[in-house]
Amino acid sequence: MSFQYGSAAPPAGQVSSSDNALPVEYMFSQIMSAVQKSQAEISDLRQECADLRLANASLERQIREGFHQNGNGNGNYYAGSRMGSGFVTPMPGSPQLRAKSPFLSPHSIPSLVAAPTGHFASPLGDNAVMPFQLGVRDIPGFYVVIPAGGAGTRLWPLSREEHPKFLLDLTLKGRSLIQATWDRLLPLSSPLRTTVVAGPGHVKSIREQLPDLLPHNLICEPGPKDSMAAIGLAAAVLAKRDPNAVIGSFAADHMISGDDAFLSAVAEAVEVAKKDYLVTIGIAPSHPSTGFGYIRLGNKLGIKEAPNARLVSSFKEKPDARTAAAYIGTGNYRWNAGMFVTKATVLLDLLKDYKPELHDGLQRIAAVWHDEALRQTALNEIWPELEKIPIDNAVAEPAAAEGKVAVVPATFGWDDVGDFSSLADLLPAESNQPRVLGDSSLVLTEQVAGGIVVPGSGRLITCLGVDDLVIVDMPDTLLVTTRARSQEVKRLVKKCRDVGWKQLL
Repeated sequence: MSFQYGSAAPPAGQVSSSDNALPVEYMFSQIMSAVQKSQAEISDLRQECADLRLANASLERQIREGFHQNGNGNGNYYAGSRMGSGFVTPMPGSPQLRAKSPFLSPHSIPSLVAAPTGHFASPLGDNAVMPFQLGVRDIPGFYVVIPAGGAGTRLWPLSREEHPKFLLDLTLKGRSLIQATWDRLLPLSSPLRTTVVAGPGHVKSIREQLPDLLPHNLICEPGPKDSMAAIGLAAAVLAKRDPNAVIGSFAADHMISGDDAFLSAVAEAVEVAKKDYLVTIGIAPSHPSTGFGYIRLGNKLGIKEAPNARLVSSFKEKPDARTAAAYIGTGNYRWNAGMFVTKATVLLDLLKDYKPELHDGLQRIAAVWHDEALRQTALNEIWPELEKIPIDNAVAEPAAAEGKVAVVPATFGWDDVGDFSSLADLLPAESNQPRVLGDSSLVLTEQVAGGIVVPGSGRLITCLGVDDLVIVDMPDTLLVTTRARSQEVKRLVKKCRDVGWKQLL
């Protein structure tokens, strides 16, 4: 039995013959092969569409937030002469066309980490610059401070001292954590009133990732002195520029979902700060976490412009599991995300009351900040002697005991990405499969549930019958642990330092 195409004429000079007809079985196999190939192509197209939707979401979000393209053609994309720089931060690259890697600064990647695949221009690519006009959410007199510190210990070996997590794209959407923080806060303050405080080892990468950050708004601290010195120095410098400045401090390495709720909470906190309070933003806990501090809510303040604001009854250190569950059960506790909003002068007054030596040192540095030679001399002489202490311990806790600290309870999603377990929860995954941060084609599993794999070396990673593992494969280091113990990674970092592996840190 034979089968012939009845609809196609034979080529010129040839005569069709039943002897040349293809067997039915062969034709059937060809058809099935074509169907399978089409299904594979459809699957690839679906994945590409999903990735492009993620990239488009960034553009759509900013448009919804009130950004509008300015057609004046003069290169200044902000309305009004007060704006000195347009918002020309490069938009995220198309995930399908960029390397599937969390590293955005190739020069800082350990050798072999960068994907060998090529990059192609895209309308959403990193080479596309999109001008936007500032939206209506701008709060006059509000200054954003972004402390960008970290030793790269909690997500080691993915993050390192010279390339901490705030410089990484931990969602593979084309924006690092510090870029996402910048994007989120820009509608409230503009580049003119957005300051970043960072160490000398991170200045170059920050300038590359935040091209709209004005040079005089990048404050370089000579060495790590924890959050009080960093935020206090920014407050002292900004108070010299604007004695009425209200500042808001937001870490560079936190992830937030629900931008509308976040911006509303910040705007409410600004209104409370104008009443001379130190204001924090309390996050509604989603589970009894032992990795975060807690805020106990006090009485409502009754401020018309800030109806949700309350006094802070007290701050609580990271609790054990039973205590954390008890906190949540009362409904009177919120996570302490380390976000503070206050007048710069109020913060300095509190610092003078509780840590006078630290206050005096920072004021001496700020007094000469705009003279580069005198600034460097002051930093060299004063900074090494400053006390290393978090802002919570330095001013927030003692001020709360005196009724000087308020909290705005908020409903947006928040995570400080403090370990690989937290990071795993933020990544998508198929059911009963590990999360993958990087190129998923480099990870093959069989009977594996949960966990997270980072294929950073380009090697194939295969897993059989192991659940909830953390595998971070870099060209120079391999980390294997469990999600349950991922908070202890910094212990390995300390051990590496002690035995002489500092070059890997």
